Amino acid sequence: MNDEGLGINGERLCGILTRRAFVRAALVSGATILAGRAATVLGAVSEKTTAAGENSIFNIGGDLLVNRLGFGAMRLTGEGIWGWPPDRENARKVLRRALELGANLIDTADAYGPETDELLIAEALYPYPKGLVIATKGGQIRPGREQWVPKGDPEYLKQCVDKSLKRLKLERIDLYQLHRIDPKVPMEDSLGALKEAQSAGKIRHIGLSEVSPEQVERARKTVPIVTVQNRYNITDRKWENTLSYCEKEQIGFMPWAPVGGTRGMTNATLEKAAKDHGVTIYQLGLAWLLHRSSVILPIPGTSSLAHLEENMAARKIQLTEEEWKTIDALASRA
Repeated sequence: MNDEGLGINGERLCGILTRRAFVRAALVSGATILAGRAATVLGAVSEKTTAAGENSIFNIGGDLLVNRLGFGAMRLTGEGIWGWPPDRENARKVLRRALELGANLIDTADAYGPETDELLIAEALYPYPKGLVIATKGGQIRPGREQWVPKGDPEYLKQCVDKSLKRLKLERIDLYQLHRIDPKVPMEDSLGALKEAQSAGKIRHIGLSEVSPEQVERARKTVPIVTVQNRYNITDRKWENTLSYCEKEQIGFMPWAPVGGTRGMTNATLEKAAKDHGVTIYQLGLAWLLHRSSVILPIPGTSSLAHLEENMAARKIQLTEEEWKTIDALASRA
């Protein structure tokens, strides 16, 4: 879950790229990654380091190479993550542009819409380019617009997998994540259903969402876990312990609400720091995530083409290590 960023101050991002140069570089990068070859488009300048540093790529599950800055498709649905978007063609354009700018990890869920988000992805991107990883989720239902209810019944989850395969026009889902652990169903039963689907060739890898290190450890006794998707951003570090666990175990950590979600990011100190570097607080927040850990895979989402380009520009922000330390100290007090 993600928020749309603000506009860039002027044509040039301080210390990074001009918009025109960035777009050219991103197009080259995206085409190369999607062809299955990781490439560094631009290196660091003198003592400066980019947000992602030398770790711009992450290997999910040992066999899925992705650009660490992906795209969250949730906000392409209608208001309240409900129904179809008012401008369906615009949603398709945003998805296509995300790939052009180098995102080859797209995050979605059957609960987004519900169902419409997965259908939009297939409409916009099928047949899928080589190297594109579509991560979806199941195990949470939407009885109403504002309702999100965990549902981890094994038989229900098996149906979820089959229906997502059909909507996405896939023979196998590269990454399927349990959207929430259902307190009414033993975790082992829910994951057992996903393990069965994995054995049948319907799922490549399995992940979890909103979980503690203890829950991840317990889940791994049933099935390998390759990603965790918890709420986490520069001003909300509730799940720091889960991130630390993922770092130790080299599990991909996909922060939802990477730029604050519906709460936004309005910290005055961080706003000033961002302005001092010629970027928005949202771009600074994304750059901080990429710098924070090489296992973090931010998935900012937006329904705006302009905001998409601004979000993707965050990976090229260049700061010295001392500047990053200052930002981190400010963020810790945010």
